[in-house]
Formats: sequence, structure tokens, C-alpha cells
Amino acid sequence: MMDDQTQIELEAAAFRRLRDHLAERTDVQNIDMMNLAGFCRNCLSRWYQEAANDRGIEMSKEEAREAFYGMPYAEWRDKYQTEATAEAQAAFKESHG
Repeated sequence: MMDDQTQIELEAAAFRRLRDHLAERTDVQNIDMMNLAGFCRNCLSRWYQEAANDRGIEMSKEEAREAFYGMPYAEWRDKYQTEATAEAQAAFKESHG
């Protein structure tokens, strides 16, 4: 059994590793993540924002995205986001529309 603080630290380390992994895998598009897993980088940044807000920390959507992406979202999008294929758009519409 582990204490609560250790559990929090392990969960935080796993989150940082996921964030860093996704930062390295810029070839993986958010729409593909949504289609396969039901969440994407934007979801993770929103969850981060919600956790901050729940603790009384004011954080906007853009601030949360910058914290997760490591740069302003618009910059990340311009550098790494590609146009979604018609197939990916159709799959997204089917599962989320």
C-alpha cells in the first residue's frame, strides 16, 4: 500500500510522461487520437484547466493549452497540425456527431 502523497506524485509523473510523449509525437494528430481513443491533447489541457479551476486557480483555456502544449496553441497548430483527411473527418462525425 502507498500513501496518498506518493500516489499523487506517481500520477503526476505519469501525466508529465504522457504530455512529453505527445509533445514528441507531433505526427499524431488530435483528430486521430479522438477517433481512436476518445480524447486528445485539447481534452488533456481542458482537464488540466478544470483541475486548476477546481482548486481556485484562475486559468483560461488558452493558458491551459499553452501549459500542456509547451507553446501557444496557435503556434503548435501552425507548426504541426495537418488538414484532416476526409476519412478522419467522417470517422469523427460518426463517433462524435
